[in-house]
Amino acid sequence: MTIRAVVRGVGHYLPERVVPNSELEALVQTSDEWIRSRSGIERRHFVAEGQTTSDIGTRAARAALADAGLEPGDIDVIIVATSTADLTFPSAATMIQGALGMTGGFAFDVQAVCAGFVFALTNANALIISGSAKRVLVIGAETFSRLMDWTDRSTCVLFGDGAGALVLEASEGAGANTDRGILATDLHSDGRFRDILYVDGGVSTGTTGHLRMEGKEVFRHAVEKLAETAHTGLDKLGLTGADVDWIVPHQANIRIIEATAKRMQVPMDRVVVTVQDHGNTSAASIPLALSVGKARGQIKPGDLVVTEAIGGGLAWGSVVLRW
Repeated sequence: MTIRAVVRGVGHYLPERVVPNSELEALVQTSDEWIRSRSGIERRHFVAEGQTTSDIGTRAARAALADAGLEPGDIDVIIVATSTADLTFPSAATMIQGALGMTGGFAFDVQAVCAGFVFALTNANALIISGSAKRVLVIGAETFSRLMDWTDRSTCVLFGDGAGALVLEASEGAGANTDRGILATDLHSDGRFRDILYVDGGVSTGTTGHLRMEGKEVFRHAVEKLAETAHTGLDKLGLTGADVDWIVPHQANIRIIEATAKRMQVPMDRVVVTVQDHGNTSAASIPLALSVGKARGQIKPGDLVVTEAIGGGLAWGSVVLRW
C-alpha cells in the first residue's frame, strides 16, 4: 500500500476589476498589440482598494472546500504560496485560517515567488505521505499589482491579481504510476541568478519596493529549466511527454509556454492556457489554471497532469499528478 495525496477539490477567485490592455495605454507608452505579441496577455484582474491577499485567498479556499464537499474543520493544514502577504507577519495562511473559522491544525506560508505553488504542493505531499496530515488546503494567492512600477512598461503590463486553491487528501494507492494523486515532484533553486528577477524593497530598505526583471535572461532560463524539470518528474515515473494529458504551466508568457511544450513534445491543444485572461499571477497562476481547466471540462479524473513553474530566486520545479 502506498499513501497518495489526491486532489479532492479545486477552486479560484478573481477580483472584480478587469483591466484590459487598452487601459494600460494611458499609463505607459505601450499598446494592446505590443503586449499581446510579446506575452499573449489581453487582460488581467486587479484587487480593489483595501482588498488583500488573504481576502482573495480565503475566497479561493472556500470555493475549493465547496468543490470537495468539505468544511474548514475537516482540514489539517493550510499552506499558502505567496510573495505578497498582507503583512510581514503573521502569515497569510494564519489569516486565512482565522477567516475560515478553522481553530485546529496549523498554517504557514511558502515563498518561492512564481514557483511557490509547486513548492507548496511538494510540502503538502510530504506532510500527507509521512502521515502528518490527512487533508491539506494548498492556496496560491497574489496581489502583484501592488509591486508594479507604473513607469516600467516592460513589467507593469505583465502581472495581475488572483487566487486558486486545491484540497489534497490522503488516499491509498498501489504504488504505480496509474495511481491517482501526486506521483512525482522535482524542486530546484539557484541564488546566483537573484538579480535577474527581484523586488527592490523589504525590511532592509523600509519600503515595499517594485518588481525588477531582466526579461531576456528570465525567458532563457525559463524555457531551459521548465522543460528539464518536467522531464525529470516524468522520468521518475518511466513516462514521457506522450503520456501527458495536460500540461498546466505557470502562466507567465505565451511564448515561454509554447517553447516549453515544444521541448516536451506535447502539442498546444494539451496545454491549459489562461495567461490571456489573467496575466502573470505568480504563485496563483497554476491553481487558477487547474480550476479553470476543470471548469472548462478539459481536466478529467484519471488525467495525467504536469505542472511546472519558475520564479525569482531563481526557484523552479514541477509536480506530476494524476487527477
